[in-house]
Amino acid sequence: MRVLIAPDKFKGTLTAREAARAIEAGWRRGAPGAKTETIPMADGGEGTLDALVAALRGERHSERVTGPLGDPVEAEYAIVDSPGGRLGVVEMASASGLNLVSAGRRDPKRATTRGTGELILAAARRGASSILVCVGGSATNDAGAGMAQALGIRLLDERGRDIRPGGAGLLDLARIDATTLDPAVRDVRYVAATDVDNPLTGPHGASAVYGPQKGATPEDVLLLDRALGHFAAEVHRDLGVDVREVRGAGAAGGLGAGLVAFLGARLRPGVDVVIEAVCLVQRVQGADVVVTGEGSFDAQSLRGKAPAGVLRVAAEARVPAVVLCGRREAEVPGVLVASLAERFGERDAMERPGPLLERLAAEVAAEVEERARAEKR
Repeated sequence: MRVLIAPDKFKGTLTAREAARAIEAGWRRGAPGAKTETIPMADGGEGTLDALVAALRGERHSERVTGPLGDPVEAEYAIVDSPGGRLGVVEMASASGLNLVSAGRRDPKRATTRGTGELILAAARRGASSILVCVGGSATNDAGAGMAQALGIRLLDERGRDIRPGGAGLLDLARIDATTLDPAVRDVRYVAATDVDNPLTGPHGASAVYGPQKGATPEDVLLLDRALGHFAAEVHRDLGVDVREVRGAGAAGGLGAGLVAFLGARLRPGVDVVIEAVCLVQRVQGADVVVTGEGSFDAQSLRGKAPAGVLRVAAEARVPAVVLCGRREAEVPGVLVASLAERFGERDAMERPGPLLERLAAEVAAEVEERARAEKR
């Protein structure tokens, strides 16, 4: 039996690489004759840089940049030699991510994407002819305003002063001057890899859906949604770009919209970008079983997350698939879904995810192998 193991991270407990190794060890124990191959996956959020660097053998670089609340942070980007030239890979979560802000300090009214812009500038100055911005896991709700300012674009209030950092600062925006864009980034091609398809504003927009997890109160959500709507109107007037109905514009607190408006970026589902980079379609065709998973397998997982992408590729190739997860809140017809929390309890699943994921994989492997034997009889 040939088994392709392609999980995403188990957020807060295991990286995608760690999860893949645990599943592989367990599967080999449960089905000793199996031939396994691991491909850590990602969907445009945290871990995407790791997945792409592993697949494309890129070179990592570190940069000291502005964190979400203005504190300096060390963040990485990568340069990859690709057939189309030098590709820069920027993961916004490393510079502007929610993981960089403690729960008590989270405030999307003040949080800025300036650090993400500083990483983009660093990649461009290192000779990248195209840059992939991995969008997800943000602490921000500023529509990429901080990013734009880091790249030299002037965002001005009625008195001609630079607007203040954060989502609330967008309410003061009166004029956009893009003529001051840094020359290093002008001729670069941009792709934004997003892990969600939310619009910029409204009940399914950036503020309403993701604002609360970033520290926004109900009153903050209303203010931030109004601020993003104002931003979209100013962008349409001054830059001639309409981001109001763009799918994925609400990703990372509106950074998707900012990348489209300021840099002419093309938005793509992050999981599709990773699927192409790791040649998943070709590798699935040589498998008898595909195993994927993530920490919480829920309705959101089926909307552009890594497991959904892996399951789609497996279904198209007519290869049986298995999902191993920390918590199960969704089902997929014809797919075996096994949960650490259901098998071992919520507490143990959080405290010992690696060993228990290995045990779960061994049990599922034995079950899958027994089913395969039964079908051959």
